[in-house]
Amino acid sequence: MESGKMASPKSMPNDAQKTAQILKDMGITEYEPRGLLQRAKMVFSLKVILFLSLLLLPVLKSSQVTLNNNGYDGIVIAINPSIPEDEKLIQNIKEMVTEASAYLFHATKGRAYFRNVNILVPITWKSKSEYLIPKQESYDQADVLVADPHLKYGDDPYTLQYGQCGDKGQYIHFTPNFLLTNNLLTYGPRGRVFVHEWAHLRWGVFDEYNVDQPFYISRRNTIEATRCSTHITGVNMVLNECQGGSCIQRPCRRNPKTRLYEAKCTFIPNRSQTAKESIMFMQNLDFVTEFCTEKTHNKEAPNLQNKMCNHRSTWDVIMSSEDFQHLSPMTEINSPPHPTFSLLQSKQRVVCLVLDKSGSMNREDRLFRMNQAAELYLIQIIEKGSLVGMVTFDSSAEIQNNLTKIIDENTYQKITANLPQKPSGGTSICGGLKAGFQAISQSNQSTSGSEIILLTDGEDNQMSSCFEEVKQSGAIIHTIALGPSADRELETLSNMTRGRRFYAHKDINGLIDAFSRISSRSGNISQQAVQLESKTLDIPGKKWINGTVPVDSTVGKDTFFVVTWTIQKPEIILQDPKGKKYTTSDFQEDKLNIRSVRLRIPGIAETGTWTYSLRNNHTKSQLLTVTMTTRARSPTTLPVITTAHISQNTAHYPSPVIVYARVSQGFLPVLGINVTAIIENEDGHQVTLELWDNGAGADTVKNDGIYSRYFTDYHGNGRYSLKVHAQARKNTARLSQQQNKALYIPGYAENGKIIPNLPKPEVKEDVAEAEMDGFSRVSSGGSFTISVVPPNGNHSQVFPPGRIVDLDAKFQGDRIQLSWTAPGKVLDKGRADSYMIRTSKHVLDLQENFDKAALINTSGLIPKEAGSVENFEFKPELSKIENGTTFYIAIQAIREPNVTSEVSNIAQATNFIPPQEPSIPDLGTNISAISLAIFGLAVIVSIF
Repeated sequence: MESGKMASPKSMPNDAQKTAQILKDMGITEYEPRGLLQRAKMVFSLKVILFLSLLLLPVLKSSQVTLNNNGYDGIVIAINPSIPEDEKLIQNIKEMVTEASAYLFHATKGRAYFRNVNILVPITWKSKSEYLIPKQESYDQADVLVADPHLKYGDDPYTLQYGQCGDKGQYIHFTPNFLLTNNLLTYGPRGRVFVHEWAHLRWGVFDEYNVDQPFYISRRNTIEATRCSTHITGVNMVLNECQGGSCIQRPCRRNPKTRLYEAKCTFIPNRSQTAKESIMFMQNLDFVTEFCTEKTHNKEAPNLQNKMCNHRSTWDVIMSSEDFQHLSPMTEINSPPHPTFSLLQSKQRVVCLVLDKSGSMNREDRLFRMNQAAELYLIQIIEKGSLVGMVTFDSSAEIQNNLTKIIDENTYQKITANLPQKPSGGTSICGGLKAGFQAISQSNQSTSGSEIILLTDGEDNQMSSCFEEVKQSGAIIHTIALGPSADRELETLSNMTRGRRFYAHKDINGLIDAFSRISSRSGNISQQAVQLESKTLDIPGKKWINGTVPVDSTVGKDTFFVVTWTIQKPEIILQDPKGKKYTTSDFQEDKLNIRSVRLRIPGIAETGTWTYSLRNNHTKSQLLTVTMTTRARSPTTLPVITTAHISQNTAHYPSPVIVYARVSQGFLPVLGINVTAIIENEDGHQVTLELWDNGAGADTVKNDGIYSRYFTDYHGNGRYSLKVHAQARKNTARLSQQQNKALYIPGYAENGKIIPNLPKPEVKEDVAEAEMDGFSRVSSGGSFTISVVPPNGNHSQVFPPGRIVDLDAKFQGDRIQLSWTAPGKVLDKGRADSYMIRTSKHVLDLQENFDKAALINTSGLIPKEAGSVENFEFKPELSKIENGTTFYIAIQAIREPNVTSEVSNIAQATNFIPPQEPSIPDLGTNISAISLAIFGLAVIVSIF
């Protein structure tokens, strides 16, 4: 059976048939019946295994979008709660999508259009009769976000995209200013921009321009603009060279050292074009209506599409997506029907805890740990104003609290007072869910869009009997599996309702981390709790242990410091950055005797390093936990947040998974920090991974605030939990700007003239690369499942060394100098055994026949640890090197015996002897008469 797909219903037991059919009705095609795959046969080559396993990587974030009969349904466009109410905004969104639908239809050659779109307006807008109640639609899971940029550096549309080639992105971001003002000359029609971003989001293709390397030297020895296709014509100009009160436009000059154009040079497209491609380069040109195909694709261009997709065309990647595998074009119509729009409005948050108190919860202090975590959630995590209820269940279920509005300490104490104290009985998960629905409806609230947090450690062989009721409820179900015996179908509930999924076992803080991650989905980040610390400490009897937690300037409101213990209450000293001390007597002990104390810091917590000391008062060792949570310092201060993801919820050996952590402030990436992932399996075995933002290995783009790493250390089948810790010392972290943006067009060439657009707003260096306070963040990345892992042996050795993607080359005298990031022996882990470097004067030799290209002697090159910078130089042999001679170089990493990585990106080195006198720009894209005329007579542009 094909991996990751549903079995034929005829081949499944009755319960599995029912489950599969329900999921199929909902558009979910990934399901995890046991025994899905047989053990991989070792006769396959490792490269083939890796290639096939990478094809199984699904999207990082669940999306409700489906493609049925050529029409996309379920698209969610969500407006941030901070955006003022504006009917024009909704109208322009509708016009953009309508225009995009027709453009998409023609761009995909009649294969797809936008049919049904949901626009989610925030609760901060006035209620209207036409606004419907959302089901699982929410701001944080939307496909398109409408929100202000954190820093007002511009309104560039972009897509948050950090997967591999062909992987879906996270979301598209449009600012209200982009949607409400006329950007036609700058970006082109909004509908076209939407299609450009949709290709990033849905099909995992990348931009065909490169802001950092806008020009390159082609194999024909001409300077070309980085673009696709090369049939797009234009001129290369410096638009605004300003001195005093005036600016001039002039043709570009060449840099005598690089032979490329000077840094200020810009490619200005001709407004009139004959080329129809490509949408991923300049969708704003009137004639551009297609994606680059195999025939028109520019394989030489140093852009992200070529780097990430191994020189494949965007159309090839798009046609390989699951959307178009078995879809025929609509040849009977020339234009698609207009999209239909539904207006939804976010509602007050409704949460019901559904907690297991069966007899098995008596093991390993599970009931105590559950109560500790649930209490922390109610006091520190859930947002004020939320409606919260609670249900407990064993063989039957009981409503402990109907919905109560969280206002102050008295209201949450009414709920915590009913936390279960004595475990007993069996496990009826469906009974608990049905009671949860009842608690919500009895409080005159709709189950649609409400959330249930389901925690259990047991199995219920009748769980599938309530899947249809769960589906009809419209509720979002977050599942927390406690211990290795929790029902294996538990995650089906979270998958079908777009809830989060967690697993906790040996990590005593696992439950607290899970509850802390279940925050509001409204998009109001300033209301959400931020976890600063989550640590378990094993302290010997009568011993002290010390620690620190930084509180940065973006947080400090509602700050709590919580300590739990397993045997006896410890002695506690907490000191703020100004020296004020809090001792054990300042901490409030829980009345329910769940072995925890907490201190709420009065007012706003001081910025700086907080220190704590804990003494184990017992004679024996005991486990203590430290948890610190807070919120944004003010409604206008966006906190630094960390979110963690795994590349797939279910992996089948030998498929690797990728761990991702995003660190950001608002929409801006945070760079230069240490990010560590801790992954734990059902036996309590932990693996610690340092995540990297270096643009190598699993990391797509360097310095984008996305920290990534392959995980291959499988230790058995079953559930694995993910936790990420991000730390930064003061002045080491910095903000940056987003990437993967629609290309800003500075102007056009038309009828012999350069017509400039309005200049793009400048970003002050102190804003674009602002240094930040030291900070600490902890975030749960949920859980994932690994299956069909062989019982014994080192399973990571099935994976080859990682592919090198950043090989760079340049001439230094008569030698070529190379640099790259070292891969590992196993993907991005360890140290490769050797390198194979080959070179040719023809790029196609390396692209199509690497093994026959000239081999470079690397006997003295000893590979470094993965992630290190490698440097190597060699002198080309048996080749006459003249002025303008170009060599192409590629590399493979090798693990003995004879296991090789994929071929790297192809680097280019051109020998250039600078002329004695500066030369005019005689190379490159065709320079029209206008550029020559302007070269002879500078055009003066006055500044007013």
